[in-house]
Amino acid sequence: MNRIIHFEIQADDPEQVAKFYRSVFGWEINEWVLPGFEMKDEDRYWMVITGAEGEPGINGGLVFRHGPRPPGGLSANAFFCTIGVADLDKFVRKVTDAGGKIVVTRMAIRGVGWWVSCLDPEGNQFGMMQEDPDAG
Repeated sequence: MNRIIHFEIQADDPEQVAKFYRSVFGWEINEWVLPGFEMKDEDRYWMVITGAEGEPGINGGLVFRHGPRPPGGLSANAFFCTIGVADLDKFVRKVTDAGGKIVVTRMAIRGVGWWVSCLDPEGNQFGMMQEDPDAG
């Protein structure tokens, strides 16, 4: 199988979006600096560490948006990822408290778990899933 090994979130204001994901999920997000290499603003890159080595999941990056944000608040310029959480209701509150929105409310994925679709403050869409084999 060909697995996703890295993701990137695109943003007009990467620092604002980094603050959102740090606040909601506790991710470690730091700008990647290459000593002796001067980057233009549009080339700056932030590394996103979502968990400890050896845990299931992937790490990614945060970059300046490459192209216009599409109309309607949804970002077609971003890859949709779903984030596993232990308590979906708690994380829904964290998303809204941090300035995000819920666009698809809690729904059961039969035999898998509970899922919601969210927007970060810049309209990048992502999902959250709480595993529960009894969902449905």
